[in-house]
Order: sequence, then structure tokens, then C-alpha cells
Amino acid sequence: MSLVTWAYEISESELSVTLPTRWAHVQGVARKARSLAAAVGTDAELLEAAAILHDVGYAPDLAITGFHPLDGAYHLQKLGAPERIVHLIAHHSCAVKEAELRGLEDQLAAYHDEEGPVRDALWACDLTTTPTGEPTDFRSRIAEIQLRYGAGSIVSRFITSAEPELAAAVARTEERLRGL
Repeated sequence: MSLVTWAYEISESELSVTLPTRWAHVQGVARKARSLAAAVGTDAELLEAAAILHDVGYAPDLAITGFHPLDGAYHLQKLGAPERIVHLIAHHSCAVKEAELRGLEDQLAAYHDEEGPVRDALWACDLTTTPTGEPTDFRSRIAEIQLRYGAGSIVSRFITSAEPELAAAVARTEERLRGL
């Protein structure tokens, strides 16, 4: 079984019934990953697998910390997922900023942020896909997150502080695509 097929099976089993909107989102993120495959070269399969798995930690049965990047990484680690996927999930979309706000930075530090093209492309995929899986632009997605969670929430504070780094990842991914 391919890595992508395995990832789809895990994500679907955890999200499709309990969180159908989240399932729609990750499918949209995976579609975006396929469209950005050229930006990551031989890591295209890894990017798509990480894209479909990036929010698996939202599954109610997987909640340990209540912070989905960590909960997803813990689950995938237990399943024996490739180390790069586990680390990409733990750090997706600048998770370090939210981990700091939640007091979970020490737990997140156990995972490596690879800071390269695959990481950037994963962030770009997530931040250009709506909650229902439709394509959107970066600014609209940031505004949607802030509106959905409310001004004083941890998520809104996180997304505001992470916005420059997230925007840079999107820009680097677009630049990689233009350079091909």
C-alpha cells in the first residue's frame, strides 16, 4: 500500500464520521498538495500524505492534550508512521506559536521542524483551503480563522502572531513554483 493510500485510510477513519467538515477540509488540503507537487519534487507523495493527515489530531478519540498538532503526531507515532510525517504534523501551520500560548512548547520540542520546501508547502496548502475544502487566498483564510474563533481566543492570538511566518511560507512555495 502506498503512503498516500495509507494516509487517506487513517484520516478517513478518524474524521469522516465524527468530523465531516474537517474531513472535507483535509481532502481540499490534499487536492492543493497535488497541485503544488512540483514545488517539492520527489517529496510530492510525502506532502500529499501529510496534507490529508495534518488535522487527524482533531478526532475526539485521539485527544490527549487538546492541541491537535501534538495529538495527531502522538497518534501517528503510535501507528508507526514515517518520522517525517509525524514531525510535519506536529509543526504544521506554525504550531510552535500556538503551543507556546498553550504551555505545550516543551512537548512540541520533541518534534523537529524541518523548515524546508515540504513544510512550507504543507502550510501553504492549509492556509489556502477553507474549512469546507474549497480553495481560497491566504488573507481570506486568516480573516476566516479570526472570525470563526473570535478576537480573544488562543487561536486568534496564535494566527495573528504566526501570520508573518505563514505568509512567508506561502510566498516561498509560490516562488519555488515560479522557479520551475
